Amino acid sequence: MKVRWLLAVWLVGAASVAHAQQKKERARDVGIPLDGTPGPLDAITDVAGVEVGHATIIAGSGKLTVGKGPVRTGVTAILPRGRRDFDPVFAAWFTLNGNGEMTGTTWVEESGFLAGPVMITNTHSVGIVHDAVIEWLVRNGATADWSLPVVAETWDGSLNDINGFHVRKEHAFAAIDSARGGPVAEGNVGGGTGMICHRFKGGIGTASRKLGSGDGGWTVGVLVQCNYGSRPLLRIAGVPVGKEIPDLLPCRPPCASAPPGSDLGSIIIVVATNAPLLPHQLKRIARRAALGVGKMGGIGSNSSGDIFVAFSTANPHTAADSGLATVTMFPNERITPLFEATVQATEEAIINALLAAETMTGVDDLTVFALPHDRLRAVLRKYNRLASPP
Repeated sequence: MKVRWLLAVWLVGAASVAHAQQKKERARDVGIPLDGTPGPLDAITDVAGVEVGHATIIAGSGKLTVGKGPVRTGVTAILPRGRRDFDPVFAAWFTLNGNGEMTGTTWVEESGFLAGPVMITNTHSVGIVHDAVIEWLVRNGATADWSLPVVAETWDGSLNDINGFHVRKEHAFAAIDSARGGPVAEGNVGGGTGMICHRFKGGIGTASRKLGSGDGGWTVGVLVQCNYGSRPLLRIAGVPVGKEIPDLLPCRPPCASAPPGSDLGSIIIVVATNAPLLPHQLKRIARRAALGVGKMGGIGSNSSGDIFVAFSTANPHTAADSGLATVTMFPNERITPLFEATVQATEEAIINALLAAETMTGVDDLTVFALPHDRLRAVLRKYNRLASPP
């Protein structure tokens, strides 16, 4: 199985894929009524300096053979200041439900800083990605004597040979090295390749909000790896979409019935902002991402790993050992619009993940169906919630 060859093909076309995916319908193209004003890209990269890269591994089909496939997985990298700037950012994290992993968060909590990228992959590839980030930082001139990377995961074992350990260091390197600003590829890409959301095909999604000048004009960007949720609870723009589209559940041929399932899986959320927030304020921001999940029908079930990290690109060089550091702090009395922006961008990022994802067949011919855009429009119209596309 030519996994490395497949990866090379993906990377050669990475830029064109990112732009091509922007031509797919996103939430606003479908006519979903959403609050707030998005940034120009409606993506986490609307926060200046933030870069995103993916490495996607797709190979094989049919019956599961551990170690051979089918393979439906990958790695996503989010770099707060880009690939060439190792200056740490103020950060904080929050877990809604802890049946999951995000490494490095003990030091984020203790120090208030995030150094290096945030990586997202599958559950059984956290270790190899963690090691790869350290090696990448050493190779690229990071000056710290040690590193505690932030690596998060969600489980893709329904579609992917997760115990075959197909993610290698070079995939993590590729995700970081391909990171760019600009449009962000969504859906079946990177760490989101084999993910399932509300029992539709899930994956990577992103969105942003730009505050008005009266609230400071700050930007909040969100990226999600969406792999959670039961079908009946799915709501979009307040409409019970999951109850209105109860079919198209994951199935194996002849698809006469769907395998049992409930609110399984997890969601990883990365929130970025250019507002000058300190770590305790970023903790408050990270908590608000949970409200965006709740609006979509997520409940933080027992089996779910709902883990969020938030960072601010403001206050550069404050981690340097240069004597007293001077920082700018956003007033708590003015932070509520940033909370609202976080909730709005999280909700839309999840919707964008669902809309960008395409039907996928993986392990033992399990097929997970994409959310049908035409039926979604019909449901929104039924409830008088279909807006005119921009």
